[in-house]
Amino acid sequence: MKFRYIASQPSGKVTEGTVEANSPAQVLEWMATQNLRPISLKAVEAKKTGQGLRGLFSPAVTVDDQVFLTKYLSLMLKVGTDLFHAIDILIADFDKPVVKSLLIEIRDNLGQGRPFYSTFAKYPQYFSSVFINLVRAGEASGNLDRVFEDLSVTLEKEKDLRGRIRSAVTYPILLLVFAFVILFALVAFALPKISDSFTQGGAEPPAFSRIVFGFGNFIGDHIAIIIFMIVAGVAGIWFFLAKTLPGKKFGVKLINRLPVIGAVLKQLALQRFASTFASLLKAGLPMIEALEITANAVGSEELKEILFRISRQGVAKGVTVGEAFRREPYFPRVVVNLIAISEKAGHMETILETLADFYASDVDARIKVLVSLLEPALLVMIGAVVAIIALAVIVPIYQLVSSI
Repeated sequence: MKFRYIASQPSGKVTEGTVEANSPAQVLEWMATQNLRPISLKAVEAKKTGQGLRGLFSPAVTVDDQVFLTKYLSLMLKVGTDLFHAIDILIADFDKPVVKSLLIEIRDNLGQGRPFYSTFAKYPQYFSSVFINLVRAGEASGNLDRVFEDLSVTLEKEKDLRGRIRSAVTYPILLLVFAFVILFALVAFALPKISDSFTQGGAEPPAFSRIVFGFGNFIGDHIAIIIFMIVAGVAGIWFFLAKTLPGKKFGVKLINRLPVIGAVLKQLALQRFASTFASLLKAGLPMIEALEITANAVGSEELKEILFRISRQGVAKGVTVGEAFRREPYFPRVVVNLIAISEKAGHMETILETLADFYASDVDARIKVLVSLLEPALLVMIGAVVAIIALAVIVPIYQLVSSI
């Protein structure tokens, strides 16, 4: 049974929360162990833990929310504020209902003696395994302030990298979409009317123009079926590539074989590997556990399998980390050498952080190169289609004028 209590602390501050117990007497005994003086105590209806939180999670806990939480908690813990007090202040100051509900649940779980990380672990759709395990490691080692500080820095870097990638690819994607829509409308609606004007005028366009006009007439006559087929085709391809295992493997292989895009994705996976692995080692997680968690966070199936192999067939069997990485041709030689050297020197996490920053800059530079190549290619493609349509219209007009 769940009870809602209001009590005063020895300092005089009033606090409230919920606790599960078999009877009010058991709640009073628990409050005595926490040095709380009861003011009010009443039973409430039991609810499934986290049910209300999931209902409110239509606006998700964003990266900005996570950065604010980790940065604030790090500062409060550093100046000596206890975790309960810090969370109480956050609950009072946070306006976003979903985050407020999360904080209330954290406070209630802490009041019932549950680990701090357990609340985050209940919502893996919003908090990554890396986030959860870093908090768990910090709680176990008593270094939550340092862990929260590292988490806030890591999350800010990840947000910045995602923002740069998003801003770089937004313009080419919008250009491609709008160009397709405009050209489709031109071919489906304008060309049939131009073709009808030539037909009604008794002119006989050349073969090239007749082919283009015939293509336009076909699209115009079957516009509804064609749109349905395009939508169904896009949805089918998306479902195959995103929801089926063979489709995911095929999509990964296809993308990795593309000249520039494949290299960018590999650099991005290496950046995630270095950043995540460094954070986990810095938090004090064992090497094998850190490798396993990193493998699930890199976002690349190929690198994931490699890291599992390094962990289970290398480090777990007594092979040094440097030698285990040296066996895998996936990693550049400079990365393998730096890991081997830093392992002997005892500062691997520092080297990995440097590598993560380097690969973040490299990914940004490569994406700019990709966009600089993609934009003119799209413009040339669009220009070619427009030129074909223009020639199909101009040539018969020119022939008609010349014959007069």
